[in-house]
Amino acid sequence: MLSLKDRIELLENDLKAVPTRISVYHDLPFAILRYDPEEEWQLRNEVRRLATRLGETGKEVLMISMAELLWKAIADTEGLEAIAELEKQRGFGAAQEQITIYLSDEDWRPLPDLLADRLSSLDAEKSIAFLTRAATMAPAIYHMSRLLDEMQGRTRVTTILFYPGTLEGTTGLRFMALKDREAMGNYRVKIYG
Repeated sequence: MLSLKDRIELLENDLKAVPTRISVYHDLPFAILRYDPEEEWQLRNEVRRLATRLGETGKEVLMISMAELLWKAIADTEGLEAIAELEKQRGFGAAQEQITIYLSDEDWRPLPDLLADRLSSLDAEKSIAFLTRAATMAPAIYHMSRLLDEMQGRTRVTTILFYPGTLEGTTGLRFMALKDREAMGNYRVKIYG
């Protein structure tokens, strides 16, 4: 198995290629760089360095924190106090389920809409978006496979999801290496695993 630095190097080479080599679908310009959850701090440092190197080649890199999108969805709906109160009354599971509804239901603040809004002002020819801090969606707030499915056709900006988890086989990803989560293998994007 390749080290984190080796996977980042492969990704960097594909992002610097003209045209980029990360996606076979023009309407789903996404790729996943998988890392072990315990590598989170190392990954954050490596991602900042990668963004700097890509910037030196004329690429504009936008870091998008999945945590920020999550907190925005909560703030734009009923607020953190309502979630805290729900958790006190009905437990963690109910609070997590309510946040999933916020991020999924058209009547609230769907995560794909929040992400598409952030990507809409970028120049698809020279911009790259890095989706970081996906661990904030654990244990089961929002599935990253669902996000990618729902983003198809919504952007042309090259977007890299930094995915904390384990690789099982060649395409199976287990989010946060959680034993009770099924390894998802239906990703239609390139995985730097």
